[in-house]
Amino acid sequence: QVQLVESGGGLVQAGGSLRLSCAASRGTFSSYAMGWFRQAPGKEREFAAAISRTGGSTSYAEAVKGRFTVSRDNVKNTVYLQMNSLKPEDTAVYYCAARSGSYYGVFIASTEYNYWGQGTQVTVSL
Repeated sequence: QVQLVESGGGLVQAGGSLRLSCAASRGTFSSYAMGWFRQAPGKEREFAAAISRTGGSTSYAEAVKGRFTVSRDNVKNTVYLQMNSLKPEDTAVYYCAARSGSYYGVFIASTEYNYWGQGTQVTVSL
């Protein structure tokens, strides 16, 4: 069973950048499709970005497209979310998630994912 630990969150001014990391332990990392989700106060958890098992396919929510980049390093067992041009509305707890299975695609529904990290807070100030 894979375990996921996010890091890299923090406080940043609007227009700034952060890079989130999600380190996986246990299990075979390359066998998991990965996703990033976020949850703002008083709102439901929403999809942000996803990446396939090999990293060959990615998908982004419209709200982050062109500003966020998801990537993975299957040697380091880590998935990343590079966030540029941050806006106050990006403020949320960011979670990484893993989906086991043989399919090589990307997944945007939270219900597709089996495993979740504990989350990391991202706060964007004006």
